Amino acid sequence: MRVLVADDERLLADTVAEGLRRLSMAVDVCYDGDGALERIGVNRYDVAVLDRDMPGHTGDEVCRGIAGSQVGTRVLLLTAAAGIRDRVAGLDLGADDYLTKPFAFAELVARVQALGRRSTPALPPVLEQDGVVLDVARHVATRDGRPLALSPKEFAVLHVLLRAAGQVVSAEELLEQAWDEFADPFTNAVRVTVMTLRKKLGDPAVIHTVPKAGYRLGGPA
Repeated sequence: MRVLVADDERLLADTVAEGLRRLSMAVDVCYDGDGALERIGVNRYDVAVLDRDMPGHTGDEVCRGIAGSQVGTRVLLLTAAAGIRDRVAGLDLGADDYLTKPFAFAELVARVQALGRRSTPALPPVLEQDGVVLDVARHVATRDGRPLALSPKEFAVLHVLLRAAGQVVSAEELLEQAWDEFADPFTNAVRVTVMTLRKKLGDPAVIHTVPKAGYRLGGPA
């Protein structure tokens, strides 16, 4: 899952982003509405976590822009205003969910994960293929019942491959969906991560390289 966190409270934004990265999400961070609109124009996000009261373009304006663009990004609005009228106003802008500050990080994670599952087509919270099971909400992966000790990036790559349901995923797509905006497009990080993930999944091999195309998860072609 790729997430944008936009909040002018830098400590809060950075803390939320770091916590989501530990759960294998690719997270970009900015501290004002102008930066949020710029990133949304360049990257495709599954979820945008937006503070309503940001300098420059407000979170409301960014939310309205996302809703009008029909890019499929789900929006979670953050605000210190807890009144029903404020929540209704935020949802009327096109937000998919609303969370008041201060909040428990566990609740924010649950809401982000729920919004991520509301992609098109809708994805189940547990993905399974060829004996590989990924429980996204619990952040648990197994193969044939054997627990897998995956790094956040390995978990993210496996998630992308499972979401593809046997279709080929290019290295560029993996880099875009499992890493953040600072990833070097010429890095070998994808190749190395896929290599270590293969070792942890064990035999028989379930991740296959498709020459000049990318990677696919599943039995032999």
